Amino acid sequence: MADNTYPFTNFNFAVEIAVPDISTNICKAAFAECDGLEMSMEIKTIREGGNNTKQIRLTGPTNYGTLTLKRGMTSDDFDLWKWFTAVQRNTNLRASAEVVIFAADGQTERARFVLERCLPVKLKAPALNAKDGAVAVEELQIAYESLSLKDEGGFGLSVSASFGASASFSAGIG
Repeated sequence: MADNTYPFTNFNFAVEIAVPDISTNICKAAFAECDGLEMSMEIKTIREGGNNTKQIRLTGPTNYGTLTLKRGMTSDDFDLWKWFTAVQRNTNLRASAEVVIFAADGQTERARFVLERCLPVKLKAPALNAKDGAVAVEELQIAYESLSLKDEGGFGLSVSASFGASASFSAGIG
C-alpha cells in the first residue's frame, strides 16, 4: 500500500480531453507542461448597521482559470488544430477534460481534476529557429466553466452553510 503522506510530484501527469465528434481522447502525445488548474471565490463583505466591530463575509461567484498545455508537436496528431477549427464553426462544441496526477511510479493515480465545458481559447504553433535543435513545442490554452476534484478512494468533502439571525458554516471530511 502506498504511503499517502508524501507530497505529490509534478512530473507524472496525464491530460485527457474528450471532444464530441472529434475524439474520445484528443491528445495522443503527452504534454510536457500543464498549468492553470485554479479557482477563486469572490467574497462579499456586509457591515451590520450600528456594529462597527464586526463584518459578515458571504460567498460570491467562483471564477476559474485558463489551463495552459505545452507539448512537442508530432506529424501524426493534429486533433488540437481540428478541435480549434471545429469550435470556430460551432461555438457549442464543448469538451470535457481530466488532469490526472500519478505517483512517482507512473501508474498509481493520486488525484484527478475534472474540467467541464472546455473551449480552446488559444492555439500557438511552435517557434521555429533553424539555428536551434530544440523540440518544436505547441501551446494550447483552454477556458473551462467548472473545476472539481474527482472523489475516489473514500475521500470526500461535504460543505454546508446556513444563514439566519446568526451565520454558521460547517465543513467535514469523510
